[in-house]
Amino acid sequence: MRLTDASPSQLPFVKMHGLGNDYIYLDAFTREDVEQMVSSRGWGEFVGRISDRHKGIGSDGVILVCRPRDRMNHARMRMFNADGTEAEMCGNGVRCVAKFAHDRLGVRDNPMRVETGRGVLSIRYATASGRFVEATVDMLEPSFALAAPRGIPPGGAIRGEIAAESERAPERLAEIDGRRFSGVFVSTGNPHAVFFLNGPSGAGNRLAFTGERGGQALAELDLARWGPRLEKHDAFGGSVNVHVVEVDSRREVRMRTWERGSGITQACGTGACAVVAAGVRAGRLDRDVLVHLPGGDLRVVWDATTNHLLMTGPAEDICEGTWLGATPREHSP
Repeated sequence: MRLTDASPSQLPFVKMHGLGNDYIYLDAFTREDVEQMVSSRGWGEFVGRISDRHKGIGSDGVILVCRPRDRMNHARMRMFNADGTEAEMCGNGVRCVAKFAHDRLGVRDNPMRVETGRGVLSIRYATASGRFVEATVDMLEPSFALAAPRGIPPGGAIRGEIAAESERAPERLAEIDGRRFSGVFVSTGNPHAVFFLNGPSGAGNRLAFTGERGGQALAELDLARWGPRLEKHDAFGGSVNVHVVEVDSRREVRMRTWERGSGITQACGTGACAVVAAGVRAGRLDRDVLVHLPGGDLRVVWDATTNHLLMTGPAEDICEGTWLGATPREHSP
């Protein structure tokens, strides 16, 4: 069934954000028919329409809050970019999923366990006046192997942990229109390419991004031009999120993000974790780092004992309402 053929219906939604990384959250926990829509041929078109910032609700994508497959866990998330493609997970989004489970589904266990395409993540949260406000997510181990999954198979199967390697992260070169970009591949559930603007490869990267000596400030770089081309470059596997980073000190960085399937976003939680992992492996950062993103700040700690990345940040409601447009209601086998 095509979306254009669907009849109008009423679909409740909640719009939430983590540092401006905003998604539309649909309750597939109490309504099984919501997750069934994913199998319809019109699902991708629906996600694009509802995410449209001019003709839809407007967001970086759609996240489903589903029943867990394992009763020992509390919820399961499925995350879709604004273009309808499904991704492994979202660091800012998983905090909002936990907030949804706490504030709207009555989950009170702390820590909470959420199933994602990355694996089962443990989330320890804080509340104020009975409402979920902030959380620390155990993001598991990073990987520097260029073997990141390109997406989730139909049905959203849960993947196992991705083990980290012991060797230093190699820098990979991508040449585009005669410009040479040097970046580090890191998987933190989603695949990322990290480009530092200072340090050994910084001058070359700044020149590549700006095309002029002396360069520009991080906020002025033309990420909309180079982001989509680096995203698809074979040097990084052909499907990555792109992050440009300025190191202010060993414990503080600033970054901007181009996300596959969504474009420039205000924040990327898995990306912030990737930046810290890449910086630590390169000897540029300590293991406890404050990451400044356009939408706000995240604290990322790479625990030396467990080798897990711990990400701390807020989760906030924006609004809730009812989508009155067409939905891909019929299940297509």
